[in-house]
Amino acid sequence: MAYKNRLHRSELAVPGSNMRMIEKAPHAGADLVFLDLEDAVAVSDKEQARRNVIHALNSLDWSKCSVSVRINGLDSHFCYRDIVDVVEQAGDKLDTLLVPKVGQPSDLQFVALLLEQIEAAKGFKPINLHALIETAMGMANVEAIAQSCPDRLEALVFGVADYAASTQARTISMGGVNPDYHVLSDPNAQGQRKTYLGNQWHFAMSRLIVACRAYGLRPIDGPFGDISDPDGYLAVAKSFAALGGEGKWAIHPSQVPLANQIFTPDEEEVERARRVLDAMEKAAAEGLGAVSLDGRMIDAASIRQAEVIIEKMNQIEGKAVSKEAVA
Repeated sequence: MAYKNRLHRSELAVPGSNMRMIEKAPHAGADLVFLDLEDAVAVSDKEQARRNVIHALNSLDWSKCSVSVRINGLDSHFCYRDIVDVVEQAGDKLDTLLVPKVGQPSDLQFVALLLEQIEAAKGFKPINLHALIETAMGMANVEAIAQSCPDRLEALVFGVADYAASTQARTISMGGVNPDYHVLSDPNAQGQRKTYLGNQWHFAMSRLIVACRAYGLRPIDGPFGDISDPDGYLAVAKSFAALGGEGKWAIHPSQVPLANQIFTPDEEEVERARRVLDAMEKAAAEGLGAVSLDGRMIDAASIRQAEVIIEKMNQIEGKAVSKEAVA
């Protein structure tokens, strides 16, 4: 893959129509900021939002984070002008384009073809793509989409709100829990039963993550709508991380540190990873293929897991050093 090995623990969504929020975004602590031209912008504001985004890309300091733009959907006449105007006028500042409602490989291939032509004409380096999987069609085709643009596609994002609408799922809040999605235990001696809540998005999350990991992409979780419920946000983020997810959207700056917290390995996890690598290095020197650590067997698979954790921490520590140098 020909893309930067960048962090995606937190992705801050910022409406392209709100210059005050845009100006604050580079300093919000997010790994990536995406300037939104789609759902967060009213139809009457689309063209001004596009101008705002072009101005912001060219005039603000984006050295502390990656920067992306969510274009309008391919079913909208705003889409081609988003790509042409933004990339022609500010493409050298962009890390990625976020493509909404991707339903099939040809959706991404259309955007990639336009990008290729603009980049050739302007002499820009290739701009990568993030694909929003937020429809039943997109989830049905997620493996094919994951393979569609191997030189550009960097991440798949689970867009829970539109996905719920597309599948006609009954929801209570965007990305939150639905109390109707539960099972009951068998009755006890007194006839009482316990309720066990489930995550109704588990299958969709798992399928997207497997497609990403199979084809070298980053799995990112989308929005959690209740910005007044940090505990709810943390619970959903932990579930996504447990499945193998790499980051989550923040629709408000207050959610950025929550995402960074969950998708940063904790000290205990990092320390164990280092001990695993040390133990395996010692075992290799002694000609052993597997050893025991803290009463548990560790082998080649343990090394791979530990290496992933250490590589992630090196990225995070490297970003922190880079921020201090910029400041």
